Amino acid sequence: MANSGKFNSFKKTAPQNSRTNSLSAKSPRTNRITRRKSPAKPAVENPIIVLFNKPFDVLCQFTDESGRQTLKDFIPIIDVYAAGRLDRDSEGLLLLTNDGQLQAKLTQPTKKTFKTYWVQVEGAPSQAAIKALCDGVELKDGMTLPAKVQIIDAPDVWPRVPPVRERKSIPTTWLEVQICEGRNRQVRRMTAHVGHPTLRLIRYKIGQWCLDDLQSGQYKQINQ
Repeated sequence: MANSGKFNSFKKTAPQNSRTNSLSAKSPRTNRITRRKSPAKPAVENPIIVLFNKPFDVLCQFTDESGRQTLKDFIPIIDVYAAGRLDRDSEGLLLLTNDGQLQAKLTQPTKKTFKTYWVQVEGAPSQAAIKALCDGVELKDGMTLPAKVQIIDAPDVWPRVPPVRERKSIPTTWLEVQICEGRNRQVRRMTAHVGHPTLRLIRYKIGQWCLDDLQSGQYKQINQ
C-alpha cells in the first residue's frame, strides 16, 4: 500500500509526464509537412531547338491512340518536347526543345514571351474592335492582357488543306496579333468576342524565332 501511495503521488508530479505533455504539444511541429520549391531545371549539355511548321489537323503531341496525325509523323528527332501548344485546327510555328530552361522561359506567363499570329477573321473589324483587342477583352477566364493588333495584307502563305470555308457574301480580313499569354484558344476567343470569328490561324513567331521560309510540314534543327 505504501508503494501504491508513492506511485500515485509520483503520477501527479513526475517530470516525465510533463515531458510527455511537452512532446505532445510539439508533435504537430514535428509532423508538419514542409513544401519545398521545385529545383531549377538543369541546363543540358547539347541543347537542341527544332522549328516546325505544323500543318492543319495535326496534333501537338507524339502519340495518339486514335491514329490521328501527330508530330511523330513529321519529326524523327528524339527527346524533344513542344514549348507550348498549338491547337489541332491551327497552323504554323511550333518550337520543340530538349532544354527545360528554355521551355519554361517560353511557356511561363511571368516571362511574357510574345507570340505573333496571322489571323484570318470573318468580316471587316472596325477601329473600335481593333482597339478593344489591343486594350484587352473580358473572357470567361478574365481580362486579357493588352495585345498588339493591326490589320495586314493577306500573307503569302501555303494553301490550307482542306480550304477555309468562306461565305461569299461576307468579306474576310487578316490581322497580325501579338500576345504574351497562352490561354486555351485565346486568339480565337478574342476575335469572336469582338464579333469576328477566326477562320484561319497561323502562328508566325515565338520570341526571336519565326517561320521564315519554312513550308507547311517541314522542320529545321538548330544546334546551339
